[in-house]
Amino acid sequence: MKSCFFIGHRDAPDSLADKLDAAIEEHIFNFGVGAFVVGNYGNFDRMSQRALMRAKKRRPDIVIRMAVPYHPALVRVELPEGFDSIYFPEGQENVPRRVAIPRLNRTLTDESDFLIAYAPFISGGSYNALQYAERREKRGLLRITRLSE
Repeated sequence: MKSCFFIGHRDAPDSLADKLDAAIEEHIFNFGVGAFVVGNYGNFDRMSQRALMRAKKRRPDIVIRMAVPYHPALVRVELPEGFDSIYFPEGQENVPRRVAIPRLNRTLTDESDFLIAYAPFISGGSYNALQYAERREKRGLLRITRLSE
């Protein structure tokens, strides 16, 4: 099953909501994506979660997982209604807390076929994650959809 991950700036504007809806629909219908993984930090992740819930109402067969950077026993996360599972990669428990989110982003970028991204600034975590993803895209390992305002 093809998978898609989301990377975006924590302060992403709400005006991206329609673009997220359109990108998710395109990934489902045009690219055959059946599984989506999204984080739980910042406005981009929250908007992506809401967009995925809207998509799941139309396509209940899609799988939605919430990626968590910290072990669920240490930082409790409530799985939102409509989500299928929590994703915590093997070995992530050994990652120092200060680099847990970047490591999770890299792991999911490595495991995904597609990426929907919003990184408007040339610095920060989402920009660094996008830079890594672009190197994978150049090698034909990933396809990125870049959202902008």
